Parts: sequence; C-alpha cells; structure tokens
Amino acid sequence: MLITRQTDYAIRCAVLLAQAPSRLLSAATIAETMDIPRPFVSKILQKLTRARLTRATRGAAGGFSLARDPAAVSLYDVVVAIQGAPTTNECAVDARRCSRSRGCTVHPVWVRLRHMVEEQLQQTSLTALTTPPADPATRSPRPRRKG
Repeated sequence: MLITRQTDYAIRCAVLLAQAPSRLLSAATIAETMDIPRPFVSKILQKLTRARLTRATRGAAGGFSLARDPAAVSLYDVVVAIQGAPTTNECAVDARRCSRSRGCTVHPVWVRLRHMVEEQLQQTSLTALTTPPADPATRSPRPRRKG
C-alpha cells in the first residue's frame, strides 16, 4: 500500500486540527505550521470537508476545525477521504477484478494484508497521534538502506 504525498499531508493537517480542537485554523496557518505547500492544503481541506471530517467556517475570523471529536476520527477515515480504501492489490478489494483470484495462491495473502492495514488504520485515532510516544524505544525503527 502506498500512502500518497497528499494523504500524508492530509494526516498532518488532521493531526494539527486535533491538537487545537477549540480553535479555527486558516489554511495559511496550517500550511505554514505543517510545512505544506498552500495549494495542497486548500485541496486537502476541501476533500476533508466533503468527507465531513473537517468543518469550514467562512469570514474574517473563519478557518477550519475538525467536525468530530479527534478520538472518533481514525487514520483510515483520512486515508479513505483522500485516496480511497487502502489496498495491496486490486483483487484484494474485489476478486472479480482478476480472473485468477479463485485459484491464485497469493490472493489470500493480499486479502490478509489489506485487512491488517485497514485494522491498524482504523484503530489509530487522531487523539493517539497528538502526542509522541513517551518511550523512544516504542518508535518504529528506520529501515536500513541496502548498498
């Protein structure tokens, strides 16, 4: 599964909004704070608002806020709003897209991986991402580069 740059930016925007639940943040403030190009932020916020994850308030004092409690918004919600359901292979979403799915020995692996990814994304709320892990040992190690 590939998380697009736009989805990565959307997650960062959503986490920032979760960190400031009682404030309205302008697109410009979000762009500057999260170091995201302004045009990306505008497109992302439109998609998040259409998905009812964020709320847009117009006017001089307007801006964006989360439309729901951060604990009720998962990474899965954000990913789906921006790039659709995560998948490892088209056949893992719909076996009818591949004539070989029925007899393919790899098909069950793709389906299991898809379910594992979805489960992890669904179990991770924005609230869980508003503070870094206390113990550095719990952070994921960076993959080593070969060569």
